[in-house]
Amino acid sequence: MQFTPEHRALADTVTRFVQQEINPFVAEWEAAEQFPSHELFKKLGNLGLLGLKYPEQFGGAGLDFGYSMVMAEALGEANCGGVPMAIGVQTDMCTPALARFGTDELRHEFLAPTIAGDYVGSLGVSEAGGGSDVAAAKTTARVEGGDYVINGSKMWITNGMKADWCCLLANTSDVAAAGGPHKNKSLIVVPMDAPGITRQKIHKIGMDSSDTAQLFFDNVRVPRRNLIGQEGMGFMFQMLQFQEERLWGAASSLRSLDRLIDQTIAYTRQRQAFGKSILDNQVVHFRLAELRTEVEALRALTYQAVDLYLSGKDVTRLASMAKLKCGRLSREVADSCLQYWGGMGFTRDNPISQAFRDGRLISIGGGADEVMLSIICKLEGTLPKATKA
Repeated sequence: MQFTPEHRALADTVTRFVQQEINPFVAEWEAAEQFPSHELFKKLGNLGLLGLKYPEQFGGAGLDFGYSMVMAEALGEANCGGVPMAIGVQTDMCTPALARFGTDELRHEFLAPTIAGDYVGSLGVSEAGGGSDVAAAKTTARVEGGDYVINGSKMWITNGMKADWCCLLANTSDVAAAGGPHKNKSLIVVPMDAPGITRQKIHKIGMDSSDTAQLFFDNVRVPRRNLIGQEGMGFMFQMLQFQEERLWGAASSLRSLDRLIDQTIAYTRQRQAFGKSILDNQVVHFRLAELRTEVEALRALTYQAVDLYLSGKDVTRLASMAKLKCGRLSREVADSCLQYWGGMGFTRDNPISQAFRDGRLISIGGGADEVMLSIICKLEGTLPKATKA
């Protein structure tokens, strides 16, 4: 990916925002297990940062996907993972299908205020019994007159406690009648103030500043005009959304991983043990050099995938590889660096322990490592014949 002066100006703007509007409050938000999303998103909206790749007629900047990746990487300056993740849901996870396939009426009603920062959005795909198996979703949306009547639940919903709307994946027809679980699902915009919706907060071992909810839908009515695109296309639309989500996740980890290594170098250089600094031990500086090399390899893979995506290519293979590598490397860097911080690394307020907790989610959310491996194997033609279908 070639960085232009405009890209660098955007990165500088996002970096300043993180340093001024996020980092000073991280400790407070982590303790509260939430951050003021409406207030923070409005500030982002006022700067034009929530709709970089979306059409100008809905308040976006009309730029290409590369600018979203520049922003994602700059968000890695945040001293936590929860707030950047919540921002990413708003910009690159719950909105792509709406922006691409939604009617103008639906986009004016939900996309425009989301870009402005007046609405907080969420993505309702995962369920307690399905996890990364999107085709196993059980939530239903049956047609009744001019409405969909929605029943079911969604799990691990980022922004779920405060969201104004949800991009919901639901079964809109019978599996057999539709021709399989990949053809009976649709994406529907659900206003979160609709009667019949209950939210329950989920407590996690990391990403504490990001509010996460389980959502329950009990005969929730929404107009049929809230359908995104066509009925039965929801699974495909969501797979397209996942490509941008996975590239966003990889890009957002790069600067964070570099910062962890930088902080560890600084700490081990000044920490003394057995008459010399920890960094003077070959096992330490060799390991840090190895980790830095891995981060640069992930950066190259991510940039290549973004370039191909911008040129209109199918990047399912590379995006899956980047997501897989990102999750595993986030765990590896945090764990290795924590070891060199010794007992200080095991304290809760340490930046390395923060990353250790937050980074564990990357190998689970947005498609687990095992799902990424299955996708890669399918595209490589190495799956056993019995599982190719």
